[in-house]
This record gives sequence, structure tokens and C-alpha cells, in this order.
Amino acid sequence: MDFTLEVIPLPVTDIDRARDFYRDKVGFHVDIDQEVMPGMRIVQLTPPGSGCSIALGDSIWDLTKGETKPEPGSYQGLQLCVADIKAARAELVERGLEISEPVQYSPDDGATFMYFKDPDGNGWSIQEYRRRATEPLHQVPAELKRQ
Repeated sequence: MDFTLEVIPLPVTDIDRARDFYRDKVGFHVDIDQEVMPGMRIVQLTPPGSGCSIALGDSIWDLTKGETKPEPGSYQGLQLCVADIKAARAELVERGLEISEPVQYSPDDGATFMYFKDPDGNGWSIQEYRRRATEPLHQVPAELKRQ
């Protein structure tokens, strides 16, 4: 049985502002923006090339019994991966995103990162993983199964 991570609910204060930020500045695709049941609006956005989305909503946490809604800005360490960090940074800066310069922690593939925050302070990193240019992540699990 496969278990796939496909949606991460993200706490924000203003759904429209967050949708616009992730769509316009970070380049995520808006998959859903609708009231999915009376009183519950969901905006789901997916990064280009990703199998996992984020979901913005004001009532998402009401569905999980016993859980409370995390505070907007409390998520830190969300991570995106790219094959070329310099090209990704240039694209994001052109979109108007405030993002750090790349930081290389070692010369190894996967050891270069840059960072940004959304309007609520949720923290993201972008990791350069050059191997992804020739081995997209969705292919890796299939190859591991064959071994």
C-alpha cells in the first residue's frame, strides 16, 4: 500500500492575501478556490512539478477532533527542492519575492539553501538538489521498488 503526502494545511490570517502571495510571488498553481461545504472555503495551491500541495482555509482544523488550529506563522522548515538554485532565485526575485541569497553549507549536492517567509511568517527553505534535473522525485520510489 502506498501512502502519499499530498496536502499540508497551512495556517494563515488572510486567505486571499496568502493565495495571492503563493500564486503571484512563489509561482504556485491554484488548484481549488471554493467553498467546499457550507461555511468552509479551501484554497489549495501546488508548486510547479510537485505532488504535494498546501491548503489554506479558515475552518480546516475544525474537522480534526481534539486538535486546535496552529497559529499563523508557526510553521517553519517547509521545504521546496529545485535542480538549479540560481535560476530559481532569479525567477522568484523577478516575481517580487523577498528571498535570501543561496547559502552553500558544503559542495555536496543537496547542501545549498535559500530562505523566505510568507506574509504571516511561515518559514520556507528552497534546497538545490541538482540530481532532480535527471531524477525527478516521483521516479525514485518506483526505482526503489524494482530493486
